[in-house]
Amino acid sequence: MVNRRELDPSKSPADAYGDRLRRSREARGWSQEELAARMGYSSQHISAVETARKPPTRRFSRKADAVFGTAGTADSFERESRRIQHGVLLEGFPEYVGYEGKAVELRLFEVGIIPGLLQTPDYARVLANSAVERGAISPEQADERVRFLAERQAALERPRPPMMFVTMDESCIRRTVGGRKVMDAQLDRLVEFARRPNTLLQVAPYDIGERRPFDLPVNLLTLPDRSVIGYAESQAQGHLDRESASVLPMLTAYHQLQGEALAQAASVAMIEDLRKGTQ
Repeated sequence: MVNRRELDPSKSPADAYGDRLRRSREARGWSQEELAARMGYSSQHISAVETARKPPTRRFSRKADAVFGTAGTADSFERESRRIQHGVLLEGFPEYVGYEGKAVELRLFEVGIIPGLLQTPDYARVLANSAVERGAISPEQADERVRFLAERQAALERPRPPMMFVTMDESCIRRTVGGRKVMDAQLDRLVEFARRPNTLLQVAPYDIGERRPFDLPVNLLTLPDRSVIGYAESQAQGHLDRESASVLPMLTAYHQLQGEALAQAASVAMIEDLRKGTQ
């Protein structure tokens, strides 16, 4: 193809959307003209969306879902277009989420706040509203952020759920978010999570000091083919890493972190003591 623009899906939500649309079309052996005819758009419009020169509208995305059979799914084009419209995701995150819903194992580390996949709706809403008060996002973006998190959580409630390893810095459970009522319900949610047969919850206590290998949140996904993908983020951006040369050391560091962290029983005991106000 002449002048084909290659996209980096981790660059932006629009690039991720365009790359996915192109891959979906090519997987079916359709030209841009053929997809345009099926969706009721011009081939120029298809090209503009595929190269991230034009943002996809809700109407366009619904048409894409109808054509590709993805309407109503956790990874529908319509849901992806909402993320673009409201800008709720860091760069690099859209592609990560696509892998998250397919992973057979998830390893998460978080500092300061409860990991998103374990947050209650009220806890997530408090964080989103706080971002609105700071002027970081709009009320519409806050609504989309909470809605999107619920979709991610629902995608993991499947017949064969993934194994989830979650290690939290002690600051996650000691930092009160939303007042006592919200925090108590959140701590109860953590205890319930730890009871599941496909989960392992650990707290990395303050006293491990310099032996904590990570200073920023880290996510590691094991895919069905047993390949491992790493995702880390700062305040401003996220980075998805598929290179084994850099991902495998992260996996080793995660195992070292688990060795330093409290066992699940001790972690749950600490959480329950906080819930009762005895710590």
